[in-house]
Amino acid sequence: MDRATTIGVILGLSVVVIGIYMKGVDLKALLNPAALIIIFAGTAAAILIAFPASTVKSIPRLVNIIFTKSKEKSKAEILQQFIRWARLTRQEGILILEQEIDETDDPFLKFGLRLVVDGQNPDYVRDVLLEKIKAMEDRHETGAEVFTQAGTYAPTLGVLGAVIGLIAALGNIEDMSILGTAISAAFMATLFGIFSGYVLWHPFANKLRKKSSEEILSKRMMIEGLVALTVGEPPKMLEEKLSSYLSPEELNSIKEGQGNDDKETRQSEEE
Repeated sequence: MDRATTIGVILGLSVVVIGIYMKGVDLKALLNPAALIIIFAGTAAAILIAFPASTVKSIPRLVNIIFTKSKEKSKAEILQQFIRWARLTRQEGILILEQEIDETDDPFLKFGLRLVVDGQNPDYVRDVLLEKIKAMEDRHETGAEVFTQAGTYAPTLGVLGAVIGLIAALGNIEDMSILGTAISAAFMATLFGIFSGYVLWHPFANKLRKKSSEEILSKRMMIEGLVALTVGEPPKMLEEKLSSYLSPEELNSIKEGQGNDDKETRQSEEE
């Protein structure tokens, strides 16, 4: 579970509900079927028109990605994995990596290892894997664009809902009690449109793009590691190259972990 996304959605809903309550508005006003249909069904209709069925079918999977914490390995784990592989290949040769292929969960990394074990040219390895990243990036951007467009449509549909509500209100202009209720209901559609567009759909698109950029960065790191294995770079050089992908905090955590491991090793030797 991605706690940041979940907390953000709950906080956003809470702010609107609390704000309405503090303004003295009856919370029953939120239960406006007409406004809900215009905004959410209308947004769904616009998405169906704007995107092919194959893209629309992927929306549940995209929502799951938004609310689920990434299972990708951290860059620190990737670094340590490649250092271990570099040491193995220096001792046993490049073919020793064939044993690692079946133990690797990441399909991208597994494919790259297969290219390395097969003895492919470093430039070929880089080019093929970069093309895979480009295709993945295009797919991710299409998914994010669905929510970006939803965030554009929803506020406009809110205006449409307000117009429809005002038309109904003007039809009862002689009855002030009905007129006030009708105008209130009309602007409820605008509220739903703005809220869903700028608190849900646009942030969802940004979250998908952020997760995509993090995954792409990890994949690029893997490419550099695989190319380094192909040309037989020493473990120290590989570590220095891949360390540039890590933040100072991640590098410090690795150093602290190595320091603790060395301390435990010395203690066991003394015993």
